[in-house]
Amino acid sequence: MYLLYIDPGTGSMLFSVFIGLAAASYFLFRTLLIKVKTLFLGKNKALKKTSPFVIYNESNHYWPVFQPIIHEFEKRKIEVQYLTSSETDPVFNNNYDYVHPVFIGTGNKAFASLNFLEADICLMTTPAIEVYHLKRSKLCRHYSHILHDTGDATCYKLFGIDWFDSILLSGDYQKKDIKELEKIRSLREKSLFTIGSSYLDYYKNKLSEIPIDEEHAFTVLVSPSWGKGALLSVMGDKLLNALKETGWRVIVRPHPQSKNSEADMLKFLEEKYSSYTWDYNSENINSLSKADIMISDFSGVIFDYIFLFNKPVLYHNTGFNREMYDAGDIKDELWKFESIKRFGIELSELDLPKIKDIIEKAASDTSLCAERTAAKETAWQNIGQSGALVVDALTEIRNGL
Repeated sequence: MYLLYIDPGTGSMLFSVFIGLAAASYFLFRTLLIKVKTLFLGKNKALKKTSPFVIYNESNHYWPVFQPIIHEFEKRKIEVQYLTSSETDPVFNNNYDYVHPVFIGTGNKAFASLNFLEADICLMTTPAIEVYHLKRSKLCRHYSHILHDTGDATCYKLFGIDWFDSILLSGDYQKKDIKELEKIRSLREKSLFTIGSSYLDYYKNKLSEIPIDEEHAFTVLVSPSWGKGALLSVMGDKLLNALKETGWRVIVRPHPQSKNSEADMLKFLEEKYSSYTWDYNSENINSLSKADIMISDFSGVIFDYIFLFNKPVLYHNTGFNREMYDAGDIKDELWKFESIKRFGIELSELDLPKIKDIIEKAASDTSLCAERTAAKETAWQNIGQSGALVVDALTEIRNGL
């Protein structure tokens, strides 16, 4: 009788191959399923047969990104079709003449419209086309992606921007890592345009509309990212408990994705700390304006806060895992982590017993003001010009098709 012997190394390799094949089969099956469903659902009859410019907005959360852009299209009297997956999209509250909004549904119904889209250019914030359910339509000539924060362009999950034809940036610094990814992955070179930040332009214009807080109380804003490495997951309970001892007003603004991916954790924390204000609004400007200091992790909202209000930030280094992001292929440290170290104050779990003293000192310290200003000058260029520069870029692209 002969026994088949497989050494540990070979066994490990075979196991990895098996897992890889299983994963590939699963995603192939899901892709085929989406295509079949798409064919049966058919194309949204409300869409124009072909459009020169199309914008797709996946949720109300990204309305501030697109508002300055569609305002500019309207101002120049240029036709644009605005597709949205939100029935309550603010676009429907405006009487545009040249911007034509269409609700295309969510999930598979939205994919049915987008995967067969007929257009010269489609602009979106949604990343990872060709990776999951959202595919490039063969009837759309150009796909453009606009960043929805001022952080590094490589902070999307893997292959987030690989299959776009152009990227609209908030600052020139973002170009270096995009070009490095193209070289590493042998990708076609994208067109890169530094247009500034449309959503920050939107919020900057809204600052004058925010009512003055006549009875202002010192306020701490806890505004983290989401996931296992984010602030609330790592030490949310301990942090919120420590802040309770200060007697200050506390606003907790979880990342929008937390509501879907970390519902149980949020429910536990919200019930335990019901005396705090829990902000789930699509726009963050009201909470940012009330805060005297922010506590966060690696969230891009840090930059919204310091760029708009130039106030101090405490950050917790949660050990951001780059491997699951495009940044995993970049050799240098991400710009946002380099800059946070210069303008932010690191907060560890060991600091929690003395958090009141740390916050009071940070709130009165003006020494980091210049570093916050320098970060703003790097990552938010062309302030107030984003809408016009986006339309300029898209027009230039279309003329070259």
